[in-house]
Amino acid sequence: MTYDYIIIGSGIAGLYCALLAKEHGTVLMLTKEGVDDCNTRYAQGGIAAAVGAGDSPELHMQDTLAAGAGLCEPYAVDILTREAADRIHDLIRYGVPFDTLYGEIALAREGAHSANRVLHAGGDATGKHIELTLAGLARMSRITVMEHCLVTEISAHDNTVAGVCALDCRTGLCQEYEGRVVVLATGGAGRLFRYTTNPEVAIGDGVALAFRAGAHVTDMEFFQFHPTALRLPGAPSFLISEAVRGEGGILRNIHGEAFMGQYHPQGDLAPRDVVARGMVEEMRRTRADHLLLDVTHFPPDQMATRFPSIYGFCLEHGLDVTRSPIPVAPAAHYMMGGVKTNTWGETNIRGLFACGEVASVGVHGANRLASNSLLETLVFGKRVVERALAGGEAPIPEPVTIEETQCHLPNRSPGKHPAATFTGLQDLMWSKAGILRDGPGLDQAASVLATWQQTLPEPQDRSSYELHNLVLVGRLLTEGALLREESRGAHFRSDFPQTSPRWKRRLVFVPS
Repeated sequence: MTYDYIIIGSGIAGLYCALLAKEHGTVLMLTKEGVDDCNTRYAQGGIAAAVGAGDSPELHMQDTLAAGAGLCEPYAVDILTREAADRIHDLIRYGVPFDTLYGEIALAREGAHSANRVLHAGGDATGKHIELTLAGLARMSRITVMEHCLVTEISAHDNTVAGVCALDCRTGLCQEYEGRVVVLATGGAGRLFRYTTNPEVAIGDGVALAFRAGAHVTDMEFFQFHPTALRLPGAPSFLISEAVRGEGGILRNIHGEAFMGQYHPQGDLAPRDVVARGMVEEMRRTRADHLLLDVTHFPPDQMATRFPSIYGFCLEHGLDVTRSPIPVAPAAHYMMGGVKTNTWGETNIRGLFACGEVASVGVHGANRLASNSLLETLVFGKRVVERALAGGEAPIPEPVTIEETQCHLPNRSPGKHPAATFTGLQDLMWSKAGILRDGPGLDQAASVLATWQQTLPEPQDRSSYELHNLVLVGRLLTEGALLREESRGAHFRSDFPQTSPRWKRRLVFVPS
């Protein structure tokens, strides 16, 4: 079967691209779960855009560059912040019900933002509202949606994409689909780690598929850990939005003491990487496996009305957050790196595009500014479709100010290690390549992952394909973290705790 556009993934990036592309040709969307199963629907924090009085794209750009710790590409950030308002208007036209106050869109502030510029829908259910709105439109359109289909290979000839092969997870049958344009919109890879805010589908499939097809991958050592995930016995890991701290929630240790002021002048509203590391240090100091996020001083109805999902989830698990603080700890949240693209979503393979969390266009640098992720999918998703209309032209050259160093995955001799399992991999990555890293730990993890990559049997079903993908993505992250002998943004090495001007560069992994 042949389509003009094949879109892999059904989050906001995939759905938005599909809704735009359907006006210009036939569209096939492949998703390994149902359309609604993706990271987007779990996004509580909101979407950032300079649409309020006293704010501007320039201020938004400054905040983004500051959070990115010197590795943001200014050209890409300028596009992100300048086009933000127009993409918000697109969502409004599609019917996304953003929260309002006195007849105007309500704007909140989150960590490292200098102005109130974060839009929400349904309080802390922003991602869910956007996802359901776009998914509903997609179902009523001419888009062909195939659920429970895992893409296992991207085929390319003469450095030009030709199509994909997909496994029907229900029947076990593989089907090939030809396409002039293939768009990766597969999301992140939070399932690399033992503790994560991501759903089970966040395996990093897109990065693995692209790399095997010959695409370049960059910035994989930069993985953001959200400071506040619920750590309640018997309850799954659940994101407690940064907006809770933005509205006055206070982090305390198990003795009830507020502590973040000791780690950063902005205290609880410091950049995410600083807060996460401060929390780890405080947990070590107090010998605790969690900390407390205190909202008991909020007016009684504030949590129920402003954060209904968080309030309801905690209440379902026996915790009334208006009376008791929320037990929290950091968890893997967002992959800043990914498939390397320009600002039109183009990879080094003609016809293969990427957008959203799976892509690395340079807007996040070493540390993503809160609520820029949903915005990124819209801004660059639209540009993907605009560029795809140009046909088979070579990628557009663009100004680049950040130095790049090309790398290859090293050939490591296999060692004697336990067989690869999902839980074994997640424990390895959490302990050796998590929030705090060092050379010996990273080297050990890299050795294990390389052994697993060489010894895993050929995949036959969804779980075995996903394990293969996780091992490859874990290798890219770990080898990148081992090469980068400094601490910058979300990447922190205890053996190289300082930021080094020598490492103000992007590491780009090129397939051998």
